[in-house]
Amino acid sequence: MQADKVLKLVRLTEKSNKLSSELGQYTFEVYGNATKHTIAQAVEQTFKVTVRRVNVQNYRGKNKKSRTGRPSVASDFKKAIVTLKAGDKIELV
Repeated sequence: MQADKVLKLVRLTEKSNKLSSELGQYTFEVYGNATKHTIAQAVEQTFKVTVRRVNVQNYRGKNKKSRTGRPSVASDFKKAIVTLKAGDKIELV
């Protein structure tokens, strides 16, 4: 299992920043075939922390229209919210 085959990127939004500072939860965008166990292993290997829980959400791409009015669909994606052991922290910046 390679971490680059599981984790795509860290999602930095206002909500995810609040979760990380108050609850120790970090939000990642992951590949569609990633499971909770592989996500936990990838985060532990990459950031040297202990993972307590992983929640996963699948998002369907939104319908869009181009400038000429042609319909299209944005990409689907999968999001993982990882809860770390108390005291553990990931330095993102």
